[in-house]
Amino acid sequence: MSQQFLAWVAVSMGKIERPSLESLIMDFAMSLTRRATCKRAQFSCVVTSEDMTQIYGFGYNGTARGFSHDDCKFDQPGNCQCVHAEQNALIKVRVNDPRKVVFVTGQPCVTCAKLIINSGASKVYYRSAYRSDEGLELFKKAGVEIERV
Repeated sequence: MSQQFLAWVAVSMGKIERPSLESLIMDFAMSLTRRATCKRAQFSCVVTSEDMTQIYGFGYNGTARGFSHDDCKFDQPGNCQCVHAEQNALIKVRVNDPRKVVFVTGQPCVTCAKLIINSGASKVYYRSAYRSDEGLELFKKAGVEIERV
């Protein structure tokens, strides 16, 4: 049965099924990957308040502002010269909230994990795995909650 039909049945029986805020924000993050300009992989990041009712900033990976998208050296993993989604999102945050929550479509690399830790994030949600768990280990060491969704 389709999700829409099940939702209609639930509503018609007086019960409304609602997705979690975590799920909705990760869906938003996943849709943002369509804006990424990296030729090798597309990622995005959303930074919210702890209660997830305010979006402080978002970003996706790609070449630096004003640079050609052809500057991405996609055939050189780790050396494509693109700015990471987490970096682009964090530079847009104008609120000093020590309990912010970060949603990333891909597990953060070690550099982005350090940036997220220094930003004061209390929790990180991520979707896909990365080739190294070093970033996750840093979160654990710093006391930042992590959850794969």
